[in-house]
Amino acid sequence: MTTQDYAASISQIIQEHEADIGAEWVAQLEALTVRSNVVSKEQLRRHCQQFLAAFAKGTRGGELQNIEHRSWDEARDILSEISSSRAKGGSTPSETATFVFSLKQPLFKHLNAGFAGEPAVLANASWAISSLLDKFGLYTIEVFQRARDQIIVRQQQELLELSTPVVKLWNGILALPLIGTLDSARTQVVMENILQKIVDTGAAIAIIDITGVPTVDTLVAQHLMKTIAAARLMGADCIISGIRPQIAQTIVHLGVNLEDVTTKASLADAFVVALERTGTAIVKKG
Repeated sequence: MTTQDYAASISQIIQEHEADIGAEWVAQLEALTVRSNVVSKEQLRRHCQQFLAAFAKGTRGGELQNIEHRSWDEARDILSEISSSRAKGGSTPSETATFVFSLKQPLFKHLNAGFAGEPAVLANASWAISSLLDKFGLYTIEVFQRARDQIIVRQQQELLELSTPVVKLWNGILALPLIGTLDSARTQVVMENILQKIVDTGAAIAIIDITGVPTVDTLVAQHLMKTIAAARLMGADCIISGIRPQIAQTIVHLGVNLEDVTTKASLADAFVVALERTGTAIVKKG
């Protein structure tokens, strides 16, 4: 019997016993699933039904070696959707791959019955199906990892944006409190945020507070100077606040030139200077 022949026989067996195979597969997955909150039972049954139908359709194409063949397009699409949704839902790679691997047992049970009198065909068919499902299992892990990487990158971008808020302190005065280490990627976000806020508010003064920056080295100082230069091109002057004694000594030791930049020890001191430059004064009530 050729590969095409037993592939057609496998497809026929799956179609004839699709309901039983699907029920046994779902029952096995439900028994293996520890965290029931990750995938609902209804969703699990739907995924099993969709993939099993696509798997039977794919086997009819006769290609049992290459899952990139066009006959497996539908099966790959379904697995891609399942893997991506599980990555977003908090599943693990092993849980996602188990979805495919657990199909082996109910499939082999019905293949044994279907090829009971043909041991050689049964061996070939079992080996082909096992290899095929192994490849699909690895495929789910690859898709899962790509989806997880995309989620991590997006979360990192969101955290960068959240960690660089630009606050309007007064008419024409902005404040940018920085917390944590400055690197090239974060500096780009800082620059974009402060420039956009300057455009939106027409602010003349921007206070960059580095109280929460643990250390200042040459690279951090360069990043600050780039941000200040960009703000000046937009017509806003910058004041750096949060200059602690240790940071002041480091800046002097590094030879960073901040002579044309106003610096203050605290955000409050910088705010007073900004008010003066904008012609505003705070007066205590008598």
